[in-house]
Amino acid sequence: MCHDIGKKVSNVKCLECHKEIQSLLTNNKGYHASSGVRNKDCFECHSEHHGRKFDMVRFDENKFNHNLTGYVLEGKHTEVDCKQCHMPDNIANSDIRKRSGTFLGLDDACLSCHDDFHQNTLPNDCLSCHNMDAFKPVLNFDHNKTDYPLKGEHLNVDCAECHKITTRNGVKFQEFGDIPFADCKACHSDPHNNQLKGNCKECHTETSFSNFIGQGRFNHNITNFNLKGQHKNIDCFSCHDRSSDPLAVFQDNLNIAENNCVACHEDQHDGKYGTDCAKCHVESSFLSLKDMDFFDHSITDYPLQGQHLEVDCKQCHVERFSTPIDFSACNKCHNDYHQGEFADNGISPDCVECHSLENGFEFSLYTIEQHQTSSFPLDGAHMATPCFACHISEEDDRWTFVDLGSSCVDCHEDFHESYISANYYPNQDCTTCHVNDAWSLVSFDHNITNWPLEGKHLEVDCRSCHFETSENEIIISQKFTNLENQCASCHENVHDELFAIDGITDCNICHVTDSWFPKKFDHNSTAFPLKGRHAEIDCALCHEIRDENGETTILYKLNKLECIDCHLQ
Repeated sequence: MCHDIGKKVSNVKCLECHKEIQSLLTNNKGYHASSGVRNKDCFECHSEHHGRKFDMVRFDENKFNHNLTGYVLEGKHTEVDCKQCHMPDNIANSDIRKRSGTFLGLDDACLSCHDDFHQNTLPNDCLSCHNMDAFKPVLNFDHNKTDYPLKGEHLNVDCAECHKITTRNGVKFQEFGDIPFADCKACHSDPHNNQLKGNCKECHTETSFSNFIGQGRFNHNITNFNLKGQHKNIDCFSCHDRSSDPLAVFQDNLNIAENNCVACHEDQHDGKYGTDCAKCHVESSFLSLKDMDFFDHSITDYPLQGQHLEVDCKQCHVERFSTPIDFSACNKCHNDYHQGEFADNGISPDCVECHSLENGFEFSLYTIEQHQTSSFPLDGAHMATPCFACHISEEDDRWTFVDLGSSCVDCHEDFHESYISANYYPNQDCTTCHVNDAWSLVSFDHNITNWPLEGKHLEVDCRSCHFETSENEIIISQKFTNLENQCASCHENVHDELFAIDGITDCNICHVTDSWFPKKFDHNSTAFPLKGRHAEIDCALCHEIRDENGETTILYKLNKLECIDCHLQ
């Protein structure tokens, strides 16, 4: 039953049958859910009992407020007749589609009413590009938001130039998706006929094909000539001829090897060092060179020899390697270590007169034979003395060869200064006593002193009398003046005070300098003159006394002159 007895028509009764309306109300969608309709009774709009042919859905289409449906009509939609949209073909629900004249069941998606012109090649959100006024022009579309923003002349090109209009599935179709754009040649023909590798935009811009920007952008490494160093910075047309012919531009200089520098650059060396410039030079600069150790200097005017082979190039070539160097003499490069010591009339001899390249400056070619022709010929121990002992200055540790002096004390310390009177070696002339062979060899005439040497004294080393030495033969002191001339001042007095006269023992009374044998002693001058057999016997028989321990004592004054004192009875 549609009515409760005695009551008006109930909305609940209506919605029990019209479930599609109840669903819209529940979901707060559609016209019936709008604030102006929701609280009305159904019969206020849909009266009944007017006959079977009575249209219960009656309203003035021209005055109907479509905004209450939740779908505001805009643009061209405001001009369209209701039946153009509210037609069975646009209703997805099959049950609703069967109802004649219904206004229910439409979707607000564009493609629920309109055909998909793009045939699923673009997203279904039509309003991202189009608006309600017209499909063309596409006012909402922004090409800059695509993967290919338009720049330069592309802004002036008609869309159809790139997006071709064709037929697909029997209907008109225009391509908008999957248009290749990674390479200009996808759209443009290649005027270079594939003679140039790389991407067009490395050299061209969208503004004009004639606007060349390839400097520093074109990947030259895809050619047979990799750009390095300064080659990266020079203008392309420094190497290539300018040409407006796209088939001719950059087609010159194609087969030049990277190491064939002279094909483009002038050979500053006139072929003297060959044509492989890359052996020495790098692309960063002709002045920036590689390690030159490999260079064969023998092809120059100055072949390297000896120590020069080990010298770093920059020590000689302080400027450019091609800057001429005067090598006519050593001092053109080397400072005069000797500071003009060998100069003659202001001109110093060249180093090669004494030095060689093989052994360097530390070795001298100056020989002993040459030294013998100098103002100081070498003799004796000087022949064995190393050169540095005389020729290295103690003041500045430098070799020097002039103003060294020729007297001994110019080099040697005067060991005897203040010990020996100048009378015996005037002007500190060591040669008065010494010779060059050794300091220990002395040739002094002692006869010019107040103590002429005689006998065994002639054989004694000077040091024995004049030097006081330690056990290690180190000289402690020396004495050459005011020496005592008494024998006992040097020799041990074995007689003690036995023969002393007034406290002085005069050895000369009995002894001579040849030996200690008392040659001058006359026994006949004593209280016991020797006679007979006494004159023949050895002195020791009388003067040597051996005690019970076997020790011998020599007695010169026996004080016993009787026979019985010596002879047994």
